Amino acid sequence: MNKIGAWLLSLRGPLVAIIIGLLAGSIAILVAGGSIAETYTEMWKGAFGSFYFFTSTLSRATPLILVAMGSAVAFRSGFFNLGAEGQMAFGGLSAALIGLHVPGPGWFVCIVAMLGGIVAGGLWSAMAGYFDVRFRVNLLITTMLLNYIASLFAGYLVTYPFKDKTGAGAMAQTQMLEHAVWLPKLFKGMTVHAGFIIAIAAVVILYVYLARSVKGYEARMLGGNPLFAVYGGVRRTSLMLTTMFASGGLAGLAGAAEVLGSQYRYIDGSFASADYAWTGIMAALLANGNPIGSAVGAFFLAALQTGGMGVELNTDVPLEIGSVIQAVLILFITVKFSWRFMRRKKGAIVDGSAV
Repeated sequence: MNKIGAWLLSLRGPLVAIIIGLLAGSIAILVAGGSIAETYTEMWKGAFGSFYFFTSTLSRATPLILVAMGSAVAFRSGFFNLGAEGQMAFGGLSAALIGLHVPGPGWFVCIVAMLGGIVAGGLWSAMAGYFDVRFRVNLLITTMLLNYIASLFAGYLVTYPFKDKTGAGAMAQTQMLEHAVWLPKLFKGMTVHAGFIIAIAAVVILYVYLARSVKGYEARMLGGNPLFAVYGGVRRTSLMLTTMFASGGLAGLAGAAEVLGSQYRYIDGSFASADYAWTGIMAALLANGNPIGSAVGAFFLAALQTGGMGVELNTDVPLEIGSVIQAVLILFITVKFSWRFMRRKKGAIVDGSAV
């Protein structure tokens, strides 16, 4: 089988999941008293009906792709990073504070702010890896619990010491960044910004890293068969720490890009309410950590969310129809990984390795 055939075969699972999700959505539409054809047509128009809607979908997909890349690099190396939400929060907050307080020309401050977001998210994620290596604390539990600490601590910082007190609003948020620090828009009057280009670059870099580099091969070997990889000389500890840093760094970059390209300030709870982190993780799991497949999955989920808004505006079907489809996808992923976990249970896997 050639490479293209193998790649298409790897997409079979996600495509089946999407088809099942759309069928489940059709049942929900009928229960809600709507027309399946009309609803999906409006969903398509809401996501791709005009250039403005299309760029809005790209804008929505930007943080999802970056989070998906972070989850994919950890997953392909055999680790689960469920802490993207907290890593986004620290990445976004760091970018906002750097953008407000670091002197220099706008383009320079913007670059430093994005690097600051990568470092903040990366260190927060690597800390979970260190706990696993040093104390054998389960990576799944650690990354998930660190979400609460990061989100609550970031919320405290923007509620008290770094709160914007210049306006009359009571929102917990930092001051707005100067216009020179903002990521430039790709098209005038549209929402999509340069963060989308960065996200596509991350997809290409991660694909080349996993498919063409020695370290990428070691990462895939560790993810595929940890015992064989360690026996073959792969140093699990160093690879785990660097992988977790890269995974968290990409999530932190997603937060920084949202602050610099869309919100222009850090707003407490904005990332969690938009559900960027868990949607990005879902995209990576749908594609089994394949970078290109994960990006396609992130784009599909973004279209599902932006298209759902069009459905609610133009039909009697509620916005939650998109959530129904996503819920079916989550169920599909859960069944798949539960089956793998039961198969590997005989191997007494007790750490945070991917199932």
